[in-house]
Amino acid sequence: MTTKLIQKDLFKGTQEFELVDDHVDIRIKAPFKKEETLTVMLTVLDPEPVISQSALHFNSRVNGEPLISLFLGKPNTDEFNGFVNTIKQKAFEEFNAFAGLQSTSRSAAGNPNADESPVDFGEGGEAQLTKNRDHIQVERIDETIELLKQHLEIQDIEPLISALERLKADTNSEENLTGVLHAFNELGSYQGAVLTYAPYVSILLYDDPFSNM
Repeated sequence: MTTKLIQKDLFKGTQEFELVDDHVDIRIKAPFKKEETLTVMLTVLDPEPVISQSALHFNSRVNGEPLISLFLGKPNTDEFNGFVNTIKQKAFEEFNAFAGLQSTSRSAAGNPNADESPVDFGEGGEAQLTKNRDHIQVERIDETIELLKQHLEIQDIEPLISALERLKADTNSEENLTGVLHAFNELGSYQGAVLTYAPYVSILLYDDPFSNM
């Protein structure tokens, strides 16, 4: 199992990825830019990567935006494929564990790509949220609110906090769940931080993660 990958590109610089328990630590050093470090939780990753031009991306389950981007085939095919397969498997396992799901068969556990696609919040997306209301857990909403308050500036995410508070007060309300969706969509660049520190948001908004039970 490949848990670390170091990639170098003459023009794009160096990037390092290391799988540690339930997250991936990333360091990026691009030419003439300050080094970037970030952490991506496995629970928020769609385990099926997408190839675009010269890169392979692991996207967010919630908004489909790239969270991990790898240079294709670097440093060599074996290491690259090994790391990609490890991330696919671990992202699938961590999401199911976090959501309280169990694989229905050995074949499902062995195929992290089966029925795992990012949620579409376009036309009809609000109606799809109805499927999740029976599985909402008040204690996890409360935990999510506390994590967001602890790690992020309240003024940047206040509408989302308020929407989560309303949902906690009435988890059977489709309007309240839709309100969380709208508040999340308005976060813009803060969406990634929210998903990193409070991955239960992706469970709330994911298109029926319990459909495979």
